[in-house]
Amino acid sequence: MLTGNADCRRSDRTIVVGSGMGGLAAALRLTAAGRDVLVLERQDAPGGKARLVPVGDVKVNGGPTVLTMKWVFDDLLAGVGGRLEDHVRLVPAALLARHFWTDGTRFDLYEDIDRSAAEIETVFGAKDADGYRRFCADGARVFGLLKDTFIDAQRPNTIELIRRIGYSRPGDHIALRPFSSLWSALTGYFQDPRLRQLFGRYATYCGSSPFLAPATLMLVAHVEQAGGWRIDGGMHGLARALADAAKGAGAEFRFDADVAEIATDGGAVTGVRLRDGELLRATSVIYNGDVSGLAPMLPAGRRSDVPSVPRHNRSLSAVAFCMHAEPAGVPLAYHTVFFNEDYKAEFEDLFERRRISKTPTAYMCAQDRPHDDTPAGGGAERLLCLINAPATGDQSYPDSSEIDQCLDATLALMTRCGLKLDPAQMVSVATGPVQFHTLFPGSGGAIYGPSTHGMMGAFNRQSARTRLKGLYLAGGTVHPGPGVPMAALSGKLAAELLVSDQGSMPSSRPAGTFGGMLTA
Repeated sequence: MLTGNADCRRSDRTIVVGSGMGGLAAALRLTAAGRDVLVLERQDAPGGKARLVPVGDVKVNGGPTVLTMKWVFDDLLAGVGGRLEDHVRLVPAALLARHFWTDGTRFDLYEDIDRSAAEIETVFGAKDADGYRRFCADGARVFGLLKDTFIDAQRPNTIELIRRIGYSRPGDHIALRPFSSLWSALTGYFQDPRLRQLFGRYATYCGSSPFLAPATLMLVAHVEQAGGWRIDGGMHGLARALADAAKGAGAEFRFDADVAEIATDGGAVTGVRLRDGELLRATSVIYNGDVSGLAPMLPAGRRSDVPSVPRHNRSLSAVAFCMHAEPAGVPLAYHTVFFNEDYKAEFEDLFERRRISKTPTAYMCAQDRPHDDTPAGGGAERLLCLINAPATGDQSYPDSSEIDQCLDATLALMTRCGLKLDPAQMVSVATGPVQFHTLFPGSGGAIYGPSTHGMMGAFNRQSARTRLKGLYLAGGTVHPGPGVPMAALSGKLAAELLVSDQGSMPSSRPAGTFGGMLTA
């Protein structure tokens, strides 16, 4: 029960806990609906995982690095009378990524299917080029089937998803390939194991293993081909722009505001209590944090209303090295991937042995490259290097000495692929599972929520509505999943569900356009 020195000025408002992409999207959607919104953020800036990390005298974007599904943000900003281009400068990313293997192979993947197919034919052969075209066509079909029925919709169960797609369309249900793993499906498209390795990475976009995740994830290929953009200021710049747009529409933000408790009375939310004891009243709360961190914030009798993710179901964590260094050797693109020799062994280490591979695949974002692979002009550059890790942050693994070993192993792999980074001239700041667990309590360091393994993997995520009246969920750990646009969709879906549940409640703000309709 909410008592004491509570803020009673605006008891009909919604409090959004956390200003990651889900929280920002929820704030935009709610202000468009004419609601009073207060966003509380425990850090000193918005963005969540889209954060800036100080490295020496520069700041490196330490989270997501590219924008896809631009339509999600166009829709959110249209609700408050704007366009994404009004708030950020977008740079199209024609080159999706450059890839290197230790055998000397280099391959560039482009947004343009024909250009990529030609590159595949040159490097890997005509049969794999034909397989790539089939892979793209099937991925586009899967995305088309799931966009309005699952991705941009309230979470269905399996029967409801079948109904949404259509009972009389068995071919479409088969096209989703729910009984096949991504890796097994890839063997039907690509003869060369290096291409299976490359496109198997799509499973890691949701923190999963390509050997266990469903083939449905081939839809990621279509998402990338539909358009990717880089943003001036990186993805943290996008977060700041969305926060400014929400403020302009009437939302209130408070930073350095650490929420310790979701206050309830009679089975309904009544507000939140901050770590310093301050009480803030609200009729509804949207929690934009790791779902596993929510239960300790609820009264003891209500903690089962939002189950945590079991350890064995956690997605991957990562070790993120934010660097300021001068690369040499092979030419980096904005996105570059360095592959190891045994991909299956890497994921057996991660999910079975719960340890970091001794030869991890490494992703690098060269953030100062203005156009694809154009050098930044010489000298040190801002680099983000990411390797996969198990979500063992709550077990104090890996420790600082093991992180140092990870860096050595990562540099050794990249050296074998041709990239040279001089450790003596490099400044590096590491964030591993232990640090991610501290940043995102309850997660164990998992940065994607539950893993997406098996036929039912996509249904393991919580929906926006909880069993506690007035409490809703947003963020990459709930439906529809992780990644910048998906997390934003989760916030939009939570806001829409809240408005639908509460109906036309009184508000001190004027109505706005919400989903193309006038709301009050």
